[in-house]
Amino acid sequence: MTTTSAPAAAPFPAAVVAAAVARGLANANDRPDPSADAARTPQKYASLAQSFRDSAWEHLEKDDLPQASNKAWGLVAETVKDISARHGAIIHTHRTIMEVITELRRLVANTGDLATARWIGATFLTAGKLHTNFYEDELTHDIVMDGLIQCEELSALLYQRFGR
Repeated sequence: MTTTSAPAAAPFPAAVVAAAVARGLANANDRPDPSADAARTPQKYASLAQSFRDSAWEHLEKDDLPQASNKAWGLVAETVKDISARHGAIIHTHRTIMEVITELRRLVANTGDLATARWIGATFLTAGKLHTNFYEDELTHDIVMDGLIQCEELSALLYQRFGR
């Protein structure tokens, strides 16, 4: 499944997304850090997501697969952080990113759109594998490129469904 061919679904109401994000943070036992959280704005995360996206393609063109892979992961991670921050929560850990994605997937699954919910989970796993490739350098150019495209699609879908 690609999100580019899927019919556009209406975004979830902000209060519903905020509750899902809050559950994700609670599940990860992620607590606010007031001294650091003030600088963690949605605009910062959105800018980082775009920067990681652009950088991933630049590294891929240079055949620097570990860096391209890690930047693709960064695109997804910063997208989730952006959406969370827009709904009143700052993410501090990788575990929290996974917990928030899990809660957002549940929202989609609860609408009956199980194919998209599964696609979100599978694509998030792809992003995680790309993050691992930064350390292992075991994926081929084509696999990294396909993963980067999936990460772009996931970022777009998350923004479309959960707010920008």
